[in-house]
Amino acid sequence: MSSDLRAAEEPGATTPASTPPGQARRLDIEGLRAVAILLVVIYHGGVSWLHGGFVGVDVFFVISGFLITGLLVREIERTGRVSLPRFYARRAKRLLPATALVLVATAVLTVVTTTQVQWRTFGWDMVSAALYVVNWRLADRSVDYLAEDVGASPVQHFWSLAVEEQFYIVWPLLLVALAWWLRRHPARDTRTVLSLGLLAVVLPSLAYSAWLTVHDPGLAFFVTPTRLWELGIGGLVAIAGPVWSRLPRGVAAGVGWVGLVVVLASGLVMDSSTAWPGVAAAVPVLGTAAVVVAGFAAGPGGPVRVLSWRPAVWVGSVSYSWYLWHWPLLTAAKAAWGDISTWTGLLVVVTALVPAYLSLRLVEDPARHSRTLSRSTPMTLSVGANATAVGAVAGLALVLAVPSAPSVVDAPGATALASSQARPGSLESLSSVTSFTPDAAAAPDDVPAGYADGCQDSQTATSPTACEWGDPEGTRTVVLVGDSKALQYQTPIDEIARARGWKVVSYTKSACGFHAGTERARDVPYTECTTWNDAVVDEIERLRPDAVITSQGSGMALQDPADTSTDSTQAMVDALVTRWQDLVDEDVRVVSLVDNPHPPSPVYECVAEHTDDLSACAFDRAEGERESAAPAQEAAAKKVPKARLVDMRPQICPEDQCVPVIGGVLVYRQTSHVTDTYMKTLTPTLRDELVPAVED
Repeated sequence: MSSDLRAAEEPGATTPASTPPGQARRLDIEGLRAVAILLVVIYHGGVSWLHGGFVGVDVFFVISGFLITGLLVREIERTGRVSLPRFYARRAKRLLPATALVLVATAVLTVVTTTQVQWRTFGWDMVSAALYVVNWRLADRSVDYLAEDVGASPVQHFWSLAVEEQFYIVWPLLLVALAWWLRRHPARDTRTVLSLGLLAVVLPSLAYSAWLTVHDPGLAFFVTPTRLWELGIGGLVAIAGPVWSRLPRGVAAGVGWVGLVVVLASGLVMDSSTAWPGVAAAVPVLGTAAVVVAGFAAGPGGPVRVLSWRPAVWVGSVSYSWYLWHWPLLTAAKAAWGDISTWTGLLVVVTALVPAYLSLRLVEDPARHSRTLSRSTPMTLSVGANATAVGAVAGLALVLAVPSAPSVVDAPGATALASSQARPGSLESLSSVTSFTPDAAAAPDDVPAGYADGCQDSQTATSPTACEWGDPEGTRTVVLVGDSKALQYQTPIDEIARARGWKVVSYTKSACGFHAGTERARDVPYTECTTWNDAVVDEIERLRPDAVITSQGSGMALQDPADTSTDSTQAMVDALVTRWQDLVDEDVRVVSLVDNPHPPSPVYECVAEHTDDLSACAFDRAEGERESAAPAQEAAAKKVPKARLVDMRPQICPEDQCVPVIGGVLVYRQTSHVTDTYMKTLTPTLRDELVPAVED
């Protein structure tokens, strides 16, 4: 989505071939913006047949690169240099006041429609959006296994604005350097040199986009280097403007119509299964470039007449504001009403035109046309800085509005289960709960130290990271290996290991159990997990530990490693049996910590919403166990008799209904993970079970 959607209205902007340069704006560009925004909002509205409406953002990237590069190139040809302060001042007065208004409104909507457990995350998202780095925050979240409970951010759409603003830092600086070089080599053709400079950005970016999209599509979607080439294509079209203006009208018209059809077809044909951006994004990108090229020479025979239709031009003129407003309203509607129908989604995005139009007329246009700001670059930059501060403060206010987690009290947690009074862990016990720790809003951060220490490998990692804890001089070596379900036991195992003289070496990886099979992740074979597992086996052979302790959250593996439709519990059982038997044959003790029941929805979020009725957050233990890895672990243990199971389920869910609070401690954090605070209270029981399994 372009952060300079109205740049074509500035004198000197690119014009149709029939109009002398600098006299008018490209109306067909406004119409092309209308196509892009309609693709995006209809797709976000939930229309099922528009599978690839997300390509509208790619269309905006090309348009933005075209317009901005055109302005900069003409400035270089006119003055021999680029004024960076003036360039950034133009960006600031067009973009930042509207951004600040939307972020303030979004903060208010977030408070009204979501629970406090989301405020801190979304507040920091807003700060990142105000600073135009939110794409990197979202990219990090896309590979953060523990962030999967986080709903769609109300400022998620700012990722594309962040990409563009980062491009506007790199590209003008490169042009400044090229302009300096051209002043010392005046015989060189300006546009040829600029084209070569831009190709130095486009080609590596395209290659990296193709590579990363294959290896980490979640990360590739958001990060700036995978998108720079799209803006660069628009820039190349602008630089080659004199060439396009000489095209025969018939040829230009044909190119334009083909390009427009390609863009529209992309919205219909592409879908969420398409690896994106990668090389697939070249389809709508080149289609958009073709439409822009046609506008130089096609005349009324091309798509210019259709795109210049007054309603299309109006939609294009309000497209930036519409983009800013439609997503926060849509996420607020979903937060307030739950799943919404397609008609409701469309009604919401159409309703967003109202604040979009008001924002355009009352905020954007006054700032853009202000004579005072136009005369003073420092004042304009100051206004932009203040607008940025307002947006950031709105996000910080949301963060600070979350109540601080109470200091950890001496709550008994699991140790209360030994009491004969009030049946701790029962539904009845919840009626007497007046306080608990950690606070529901703080639950996502109640994790073991291994996360901060970098012990948990990401889903993309293939080489294991070793962390050592327990007794560094211990006489026994114990390896803890598995996914985040293994790492959640770090705190009690560390305490036990220090007391028993165990040196613990951990290898853990997000969503990756320790077995000989292949899991599924993001609907593709999780080959990184398979490679990582093989490397961990090599490390275990080198260490020759006394025991391997393992746990995992997944109970399914692929029967056919290349076919994600073949996952089954039996395949996981076979994979565990193979791995465990290999270790047993090498005289290594195998201890499997049985996976705890999986709640059907985030418990801590439910607790935040139902503080006066915690029983609403209980869930069926039998169903939770079926969704866990426990059935596979138990079946595998029957086939490898020497493998020991350590079962903490009676301490985590002692009755038929799993309750959210036991002994004054909140049990669950993200998904099915147990809070570190509750894990600490499991230490005595875990010691009684684990020590014999490791030492006897």
